[in-house]
Amino acid sequence: MVWSLWRDLLRGGGKLKARSARASRAPAGFAEDGAVAPRPYRGETSGRSNGTYVPRRYTPPAERRDEGLPFPSTGPHGHRSRMRDKLLTRGPEALADYELLEMLLFLAMPRGDTKPLAKDLINRFGSFANVLAAPQAALFDVPGIGEHSVSAMTLVRASALRMARAEVMDRPVLNNWDTLISYLTAVLAREKVEQFRVLFLDTRNRLLADEAQARGTVNHTPVYPREVVKRALELQATALILVHNHPSGDPTPSEADVEMTEDVKSAAETLGIKLHDHLIIGNGRHLSLRREGLI
Repeated sequence: MVWSLWRDLLRGGGKLKARSARASRAPAGFAEDGAVAPRPYRGETSGRSNGTYVPRRYTPPAERRDEGLPFPSTGPHGHRSRMRDKLLTRGPEALADYELLEMLLFLAMPRGDTKPLAKDLINRFGSFANVLAAPQAALFDVPGIGEHSVSAMTLVRASALRMARAEVMDRPVLNNWDTLISYLTAVLAREKVEQFRVLFLDTRNRLLADEAQARGTVNHTPVYPREVVKRALELQATALILVHNHPSGDPTPSEADVEMTEDVKSAAETLGIKLHDHLIIGNGRHLSLRREGLI
């Protein structure tokens, strides 16, 4: 092989030099962007006994893993490849929160190191879960975050909520109480303003619909019993569960909460609709007005 290389240099040095000059002008950056695929040596064979020559597929530096090199990868793409391998071979449990967020940002940012940005987001919002639940306006205020990143995080949160909702839809919620609480906590626990929702149930207490009826301020949400009952009739619901959150994190009911519950209960019972409960969701805590004897 050494002789064949030397012979090529003697015969075609000018062409080789020109090719090297073109390669040196390649743009810097990721391995795929600036690398020039080398032409195969004339002495390389396919390994077959007939000695035929075949070109090797060019492997970018980021993909060379088993060649025994001290640094198989020299750029961010190598890091991304290692992160994907870690996720696929060891599972998501092997990843720290910032690594999960870092990999999520891979989808929005094809190039660049997303680790510092992932750590900055968690520092700003307090946790991985808080980043995903953060309002879009707050995310856009973070330097380096744009539409692609916000869209990716919004899709992940929406997907998680859809999965949680699938666990309670069309099932008897009274027999799956813990699952219901987990779903409502995922939906409401990190909301920054009060949100009032109604769970509409059928005759078997299966969940027909979960709908947000109103959004308010940090400590008040206007609720109109007539609208709640009207919607129940439209859905042919026979029972209700009221739900709202307390952004403060403390699920202790206020006097206004208890009075509103009584108003909805009276309006519903007039039309033969039963109010099962009113749940208040805090941050990691919840309270049932029925269990507290307030219904």
